[in-house]
Amino acid sequence: MSDAPTSHYDAIVIGAGFGGLYALLRLRDGLGMSVRGFDGAGGVGGTWWHNRYPGARVDAPSAPFYGYTFSKELVEEWDWTETQSSSSDVLRYLEHVADRFDLRKDFEFDTRVTGARWDDDEQRWTVETGRGTRATARFVVCATGALFVANKPDYPGIDDFTGPIHHTGRWPHEPVSFEGKRVAVIGTGSSGVQAIPEIAKSAAHVTVFQRTAQYALPARNRPLALEELQAYRDDWDDLRESMVRRGGWPFPTTRQVASDHTPAERRARYEELWAQGGIHLSINSYVGVLTDEELNREVGDFVRDKIREIVRDPETARKLTPEYLFGTKRLILDNGYFETYNRDNVTLVDLREHPITSFTATTVRTERSEHPIDMLVLATGFDAVSGSMLQLDPQGVDGVRLSDKWATRFYTNLGMSIAGFPNLFMIHGPQSPGVLYTMPLGGERHVAWIEAAIRHLEEHGFGAIDTTEEAEAAWDNEVNALANRTLYPRTNSWYTGANIPGKPRQFLAHTMGSRYFDRIDAIAAEGFPGFVFTPQRAAEHPTPATR
Repeated sequence: MSDAPTSHYDAIVIGAGFGGLYALLRLRDGLGMSVRGFDGAGGVGGTWWHNRYPGARVDAPSAPFYGYTFSKELVEEWDWTETQSSSSDVLRYLEHVADRFDLRKDFEFDTRVTGARWDDDEQRWTVETGRGTRATARFVVCATGALFVANKPDYPGIDDFTGPIHHTGRWPHEPVSFEGKRVAVIGTGSSGVQAIPEIAKSAAHVTVFQRTAQYALPARNRPLALEELQAYRDDWDDLRESMVRRGGWPFPTTRQVASDHTPAERRARYEELWAQGGIHLSINSYVGVLTDEELNREVGDFVRDKIREIVRDPETARKLTPEYLFGTKRLILDNGYFETYNRDNVTLVDLREHPITSFTATTVRTERSEHPIDMLVLATGFDAVSGSMLQLDPQGVDGVRLSDKWATRFYTNLGMSIAGFPNLFMIHGPQSPGVLYTMPLGGERHVAWIEAAIRHLEEHGFGAIDTTEEAEAAWDNEVNALANRTLYPRTNSWYTGANIPGKPRQFLAHTMGSRYFDRIDAIAAEGFPGFVFTPQRAAEHPTPATR
């Protein structure tokens, strides 16, 4: 640790996205704590600060479901403009929230936390930042984001390329022009599917290097009328309750059983849901799409047929046709993605057939050909769910690093606590439902649990809360067993860590969203079984900064 002057707080929040903003608000206003937030970005927004690539938008209904639910007044005063909001609209929303609740004053921006160490005698965390500053706190809340650490492939010669290289997860804030340029895009996950159609509109040529063909469902994005927004607001209490009960979604999921319908009837249902757009084909076709392989393949065949209908060139359509089980990677919503391959200025390269071998100053080389390019766009995703915590790599009891504890497997309790790291909490950590749930609502419910845990500790005069390794093992078994009831683990994806070489392979999310949150609420009500509360050791804590 450095010799820099040290500031003292009750709590530190790392991250200024949806989770971090709400955590700071509740710790400050709900518990009356002195709180300091840190974020390496230049402002609030979290993932939406960084993901500004062309076409970036949410892949869930925005109005008003991709937003906070804790304040009906906030719902009343914010006008979403589209069914799937653009990244710039989401960022404006979070900036509005930060201003409305006066949150900016308690954050330090352009300040990345580079280290955190637990002092067991003082029962405090000390964090250091990239600015050389230092702060201590009794509690640390990590709202570091499930999709934050960019995955940047290390192709031979990529550093020799002389043109601009942009990762979709770290997009420049100044405008990027594709006019007249030959652009290579590597990756066709959510970011690539959104960016490629927009880039193709102005680029001289776009060469798409596809690692895995994807299922992409039509977003059917459209403007929202004020009358629609008002209808949501008028029914807000019931809608929020529906979201809580239904895995974060405001609309009911199907209870229809496929065997009750003929093949023709099922096909007609798929057509109806395809026309409706969004994720309805996945959640509203029939019960068991993610557990019944035969049904899953039928739905997958329907999407594959749609791809062949849309893409005119049969060979290109073949390359774009996914083979993995439907829905077992993150579902993607597209706005003209498959239609883009009918353009004369777009070429598809299947990397399974012709891998990239190297870069030169001006080209990308594969085993078969060489492609001249002026710009490279990496839509190669993230070291998801666990990457941001490992980048922080806190040191817990006895100086044990998180990277050592998680070297072969990710262990948590409830996806929020890690044994040996007292008073440290995660929002949307590994083994929580985070990436399978509505993130803003899930973050609110995580923060409510963290607030309850700290309140319990304070009211009983304890100094620290930690989980046990036995509780972690039990939770790991539960998460693994639930995942194995589904088809998710059958597919290599970032859900299982398969996109990062050397990363431990396990399913990283709890698959029972609403039941999970009922469970953690019950654990709080029962006095936090599976957690150990330690008496306060320090006779007097350092004086916190002014609240």
